[in-house]
Amino acid sequence: MRGQLSIFCLGLGMNLLLVASPGWCETPSKSAQDLDISPEIIKKSPVLQRWRRRVPNVLSEIQNNPSFRTKIRLGYSRFSSEEQGGGINFSVEDVFISRSGLTVGAEYESSFNGKHESYGADLYYYLRPLGSYVNFAPLVGYQYLRTSDNSTDGVNIGIKLLLVLSRGGAADISVTQSWISPGSEEEVGLTTAAIGYAVTRNLRLSTGFKQRTSQQDQDSSIGVGLEWMP
Repeated sequence: MRGQLSIFCLGLGMNLLLVASPGWCETPSKSAQDLDISPEIIKKSPVLQRWRRRVPNVLSEIQNNPSFRTKIRLGYSRFSSEEQGGGINFSVEDVFISRSGLTVGAEYESSFNGKHESYGADLYYYLRPLGSYVNFAPLVGYQYLRTSDNSTDGVNIGIKLLLVLSRGGAADISVTQSWISPGSEEEVGLTTAAIGYAVTRNLRLSTGFKQRTSQQDQDSSIGVGLEWMP
């Protein structure tokens, strides 16, 4: 118990020093190499082993390690139109391309009776550091949409707002506004809002709302589902 308390105090003290002097974090510290700690304690602590090799830049890691994770979603959709009824939705969200701020997402949604179908893929570029709790991402991609009344497809352009309530994918809210074939007679506006909450380290519950607005009509759907975070 006393050994664990010592480790906690040591870690707390080192973190305070790192925050107070970020420049010191960028180079190895001699004292970190020569800690007078029992070898058994060091052997059981991956953090101490890492710090003995090189003192990390904690502030940089907090800013640049993503505060959100890749998600694979499978769920049920309920459409506002009685003709379309219920259906399924499947999506892959925020597949990271290195740590450049670029991510890729794809989605598919279809009603059981075949009167609604939509699919597409988009590229996102997050403007703020990936570790931020609030982030914005312009998006560009391709979307196809077919309903019982009409269909459209083409370039999809818009922006996404991400609010991270808890780091590591535990909870977040996203709002996306985009337009399919903007400027054309077939233009369709897509408004999406989603909330996700983790029930285990890799599994989340999610719910979302999507509205499609064109010159001819307006349609919406509500979805619930499970998300797997690899």
